[in-house]
Amino acid sequence: MLKTLMLAASLALAGTAAMAQTATQPATRPTAPATTPAPAATTTPAAALIDINSATETELRVLPGIGEARAKAIIAGRPYRGKDELVRKNIIPQSVYDGIQARIVARQR
Repeated sequence: MLKTLMLAASLALAGTAAMAQTATQPATRPTAPATTPAPAATTTPAAALIDINSATETELRVLPGIGEARAKAIIAGRPYRGKDELVRKNIIPQSVYDGIQARIVARQR
């Protein structure tokens, strides 16, 4: 259920950002100075990244291809110096890593 809610929220944000970028005003009207904030999707892309060194099992399971067993294996293999260690340590297969690499980070503490 959590995955469904997260997916719905992501789609809603993506749709809002796409609509905001495509909206235009007719050229015949004078335009007022822009006072609306930038779409959330373009302001902080790093906020959506999941840190494999600190994420909970539930947070990791949101990633495609990561279930209960892989989430627990990721947690057990901490700390990671780089996100590519998930494959080098045989925590996840390359195909799963290819699908999630843009959504994860391995921050150092």
